[in-house]
Amino acid sequence: MKVLVVMGSKSDSHIAEVVASVLDEFGVEYDVEVASAHRNPKKVEELAKKDYDVFIAIAGLSAALPGVIASHTTRPVIGVPVSAKLGGIDALLSIAQLPPGVPVATVGIDNGKNAALLAVEILALKDENLRRKLEEYREKMRGG
Repeated sequence: MKVLVVMGSKSDSHIAEVVASVLDEFGVEYDVEVASAHRNPKKVEELAKKDYDVFIAIAGLSAALPGVIASHTTRPVIGVPVSAKLGGIDALLSIAQLPPGVPVATVGIDNGKNAALLAVEILALKDENLRRKLEEYREKMRGG
């Protein structure tokens, strides 16, 4: 089971690094790519058609990347809005307000950690080992 992390720009790498560290912690395989929905739509389409189980799309400003990926796949897409301008509210609304029929899960602004954890939760539906790791992670959060 594998995750594709796609950044709309190299300037989003600080968020991708957080995503990668969480996926590493859980032992989840992933690839990281840079592909702009506006500057390189063909590359985005090609990536969306690859055999990944979950996509994490990191994008700011108009934040079209998560929706474009979702338009080319039926696999789960998680959008991470970036605080590039307007405190990230522009990106958050762009991702959260996709039209009916093309859903994208949306996490908080700059919240790569939650995006990675949500990807792990999705993968854990079919992976008992990941489910156990998530339960241990949550137990540690509770101080137990």
